[in-house]
Amino acid sequence: MLSYRLEFAPERDAEIFASVPTTPAVFLLKSSDPQAEPYVSKTANLRRRLQRLLGPPPSLAGVARPDSRGRLSLREHFRLNLRDRVQEIQYTPTGSDFESGFQLYKLLRATFPKTYNKRLRFRFAPLIKLHLENEYPRASVTTRLGRPDGHNLYYGPFFSRTAAEKFANDSLDFFKMRRCVEDLHPDPKFPGCVYSEMKMCLAPCFKGCSDEEYRAEVSRVEAYFESRGETLVREISSQRDSASASLEFEHAAGLHAQLEKLSPVLKQVPEIVRRVDRLAAVIVQRSALAECVNLFRVGAGRIFGPMPFPIQPAEHAKSQSMEARLAEAIDSITSSEAITALETMEHLAILRRWYYRSSRTGEIFFASEKDILPMRRIVRGIARVYRGEKVEDDAEKSIDPSLGSG
Repeated sequence: MLSYRLEFAPERDAEIFASVPTTPAVFLLKSSDPQAEPYVSKTANLRRRLQRLLGPPPSLAGVARPDSRGRLSLREHFRLNLRDRVQEIQYTPTGSDFESGFQLYKLLRATFPKTYNKRLRFRFAPLIKLHLENEYPRASVTTRLGRPDGHNLYYGPFFSRTAAEKFANDSLDFFKMRRCVEDLHPDPKFPGCVYSEMKMCLAPCFKGCSDEEYRAEVSRVEAYFESRGETLVREISSQRDSASASLEFEHAAGLHAQLEKLSPVLKQVPEIVRRVDRLAAVIVQRSALAECVNLFRVGAGRIFGPMPFPIQPAEHAKSQSMEARLAEAIDSITSSEAITALETMEHLAILRRWYYRSSRTGEIFFASEKDILPMRRIVRGIARVYRGEKVEDDAEKSIDPSLGSG
């Protein structure tokens, strides 16, 4: 899994340290004891980190010095030292913090299949779940994905649970789908709830509507989430224009007010929030290889890559345009591994953590509803990442500091 492997011998430490780069990397230290666990980590400077872990331990006399209160500090003396235990060094240089984190995740998952999630301390991404498997579908916020072959739909990832709940509640104010969480057994004698009294629910609980009418309303909600609100904007705009053409100006004004109310709701949604099984994108990051950038592909919420992409084409590809080479490279980023719900949740957690960072590096480009990638924009993004130019972060603009980190 890792690119380089070195045999470590304490008597040759200076030679070994000189042979490793001073770049960021993910690494593994393997002991001569088959029962011992390997040491796995990432670092911003591989040579310096290995010197600290595998160099000669400092003597007590050399590091005992007074701190600001006049007490002796022995921290350096008691730091972790694996010099006499490590037999083998494995590592892969990385070009970005995103790549380091993703490679560390894959390495820990392969090395510690039973405990890697505790080591990484995953915080799964909040999602809006549309319970289509329920006889009377509803929406809720969750961090768990159901089985891949299920009929429920998931939308996200959101910055926090608070942000997901706010968007879901504000959005459902424009529909009449139920808000209750119980499994319904419709009974005409049931008194209903405050939403049915306010005409904000079709009230399937006491047969206030037919099953066909309720399914039609659920379909409107599904289309709203999948189009990021565009279907509702078009629907209300069309009704407003028809009312205006019919000289029903009061009704048209009411519909216009609905559009104005809807606008700030849709502005809450970052570009990354999409139906999870259709979340497709390309991430561009700096590469540890010279004259290259790294491409990551996001498909159905999972991350694939990295794929080094050379800025200058090889001799046999000089007749191809940049866009053609890019399309070919993106198509080659695939995986034959089986997809599990847990793995998708983990990839969404990694994607969420990177996307919503205030100091995010690299760029991401999302596919359209027809699964078409913006190739020209990606080419320009590759140039910016390669030159190290800072790009305006839309994730920062979409986060309301009052919402918390959830």
